[in-house]
Amino acid sequence: MSPKKTDYKKVKIPQKGEAGSFWENRGDRYHCGVDLYAPENTEVVSIEKGVVAETGVMTSPEILPYWNPTYYVIIEHDRGLFCKYGELAGFTVREGDEIEPGRLIGYVGMVLNSSKIDEFCPLYIQKLKDKNPSMLHFELWKKLPVATHRNYLGGNWFGEEKPENLIDPTGYLEQLLS
Repeated sequence: MSPKKTDYKKVKIPQKGEAGSFWENRGDRYHCGVDLYAPENTEVVSIEKGVVAETGVMTSPEILPYWNPTYYVIIEHDRGLFCKYGELAGFTVREGDEIEPGRLIGYVGMVLNSSKIDEFCPLYIQKLKDKNPSMLHFELWKKLPVATHRNYLGGNWFGEEKPENLIDPTGYLEQLLS
């Protein structure tokens, strides 16, 4: 499938209480970022200048059987904030790369494998069966983001207290995309 371009000024940023919003209560977990829905394989670009701090696997069927493989790119931006671009189908940058705004860093992925969702999956996941939206999962951190932690999995936090370095990216994105 060929990449698709998106007019990022038209991207809908989920607001508090909406599906895909920051710190959304998903029953057994809290959402660590915002989900920016876009067609699978849509180009994902850096929103600010920075340096690629880390890349890696975000979801995988080896972790949870109903997940497709997706990846993340963490960029330390000039303002000292770390943006985690997650649930990518693939990425085009390496750690240490200097990034300019608008540089292609990856492609929107599809996290869930609907054929693997059954009654044993969390209720939140069961409700997404056959909806399977593709999206960019976007997190904002004051320090290098959590990529591996006993309470963190696939862009979600399994605990009541939000990690102290995690920031609500809603206003940040609204300002940059307006």
